[in-house]
Amino acid sequence: MTNSYSESEAIASNAHRLLWAGFMAILAAGIGFAIRGGILDNWGGEYGFTQSTLGIISGAGFTGFCFGIIIGGVIVDKIGYGKLVVAAFLLHILSAIVTLAVPSGAGANTAYNYLFWGTFLFAVANGTLEAVANPLVATLFPNKRTHYLNILHASWPAGLVLGGILGWVLDDQMKWHWKYQLALFLIPTVLYGLMFLGQRYPKSEAAAKGLSLGQMLKDVGMLGGLVACAMVAMFFNSTFGFLKDAPWNISPTMIQAISIAIGAALLMGVGLVTNFATGSILLFVLFLTHALVGAVELGTDNWIQNITGNILTSSEGKILFVFTSLTMFLLRFCADFIEKKIGLTPLALLLVCAVLACIGLNLTSGISSFGGALLALTIYGIGKTFFWPTMLAVLSDRFPRTGAVAMSIMGGIGMMSAGLLGSPGLGYAKDRYATEALTQQSPELAANYRAEKPSSFLFLKEVFGLDQKKMKEIKDIKVESRNAEQKTVITADQEGDRRTLRADSLIPATMAVIYLLLMLYFKSIGGYRPLKIEETETT
Repeated sequence: MTNSYSESEAIASNAHRLLWAGFMAILAAGIGFAIRGGILDNWGGEYGFTQSTLGIISGAGFTGFCFGIIIGGVIVDKIGYGKLVVAAFLLHILSAIVTLAVPSGAGANTAYNYLFWGTFLFAVANGTLEAVANPLVATLFPNKRTHYLNILHASWPAGLVLGGILGWVLDDQMKWHWKYQLALFLIPTVLYGLMFLGQRYPKSEAAAKGLSLGQMLKDVGMLGGLVACAMVAMFFNSTFGFLKDAPWNISPTMIQAISIAIGAALLMGVGLVTNFATGSILLFVLFLTHALVGAVELGTDNWIQNITGNILTSSEGKILFVFTSLTMFLLRFCADFIEKKIGLTPLALLLVCAVLACIGLNLTSGISSFGGALLALTIYGIGKTFFWPTMLAVLSDRFPRTGAVAMSIMGGIGMMSAGLLGSPGLGYAKDRYATEALTQQSPELAANYRAEKPSSFLFLKEVFGLDQKKMKEIKDIKVESRNAEQKTVITADQEGDRRTLRADSLIPATMAVIYLLLMLYFKSIGGYRPLKIEETETT
């Protein structure tokens, strides 16, 4: 591979075929994600799950991604892209089998296991595919990574648009059972399998130079490994929660100790592979920031149509979700124009996006009409558009020696954060704030509508959310037919959603500060620019 090609030229004749195959693969993930987000209320009503439990199930759609993308990123340069595509395809099929196998009339515990592990397998498949698509596109288009990575990830909001439309038509209008809706993601799954079939793949710059895994991981080092391994430990602490109810009565403290031990063992493995290299401080900061990206972008996406649908109507929530996703889809084709014509560097673009996302979430918390919601969510949608692919482009620009590995670890951290922090955190916030709002209005009503099981999140105190079966009964009643008690409960539930969005806005506010500091850092060293592999970032 040489650098003698023009700026717009790809390094392989089938580059665009591979680009669009990756596009279709992420599209399948987006469709499945959007449909699942639209049927959370179906699961809550059918199985009696709390909002926090729904957050944990949907969070598995992110945590599983981490395992797929990190493991895939570590081995992709050794085994090749093709084998990982086959593995992802088979995992997508298996995830459908497990999720759709929930027995009719299943109880909450049984349904939880099927839905959690089916969602987890779906996420592993998505992560494995992204371990292919991200480094593949960065390799195919080395001089226009921001542009083509944004095009690749335009497939995500495109999938959200299609999934959202399907949910609105099939769920709200035609009343299809959720199983039939969710099975539709298999259509683009088959298509991406056919598009990847028989293709030849290039090697990344790092793989082409024959760098070992230890050399690729040197910039990640112990600092970057600490972020990733801490997320993995959190995952096992969450997933092993079922052990506390096992016959041998493993305590939560023991579960936590086991999880920390797993994370520490993995970190030790990173140390052995890299000769305990410290790693780049800049890459460490990028990893931490991408954890915030995952929490605010994907964690919020997982709940936003549920929240806006609760404040307004379910149909309006789905329409707004589709509109916001369509805005993202169109704007991601404009990244090159913004970078080259307007003159924003990737970090300046990220700073602007963080500010807009913060403003948009605060405006959304105050919506009372469809028009107001449209404006607020447009601002939020513009803000979140460029976070994920532009962060990947920054990493690829500054750390070419890391090959697919660091890019995959970053994607895994973002998804793990969405699953462990963003989605469950918002579910917990909804439970907590709604109950607090109802308690302020009427302690008696709060006690009457209290869920059977408490909700918890990290180190925060346990709270009892509102019983979702009872809430569904109220929501099924026409607005004009609700009595004063029912209106009070609905208003408190909506206030809980508003307070949740305001709390969520603190994440992009924090990101804005980080991006500003990074811009000042690059200004101090002569400005931001992509590096070649011979100029490895050492700070």
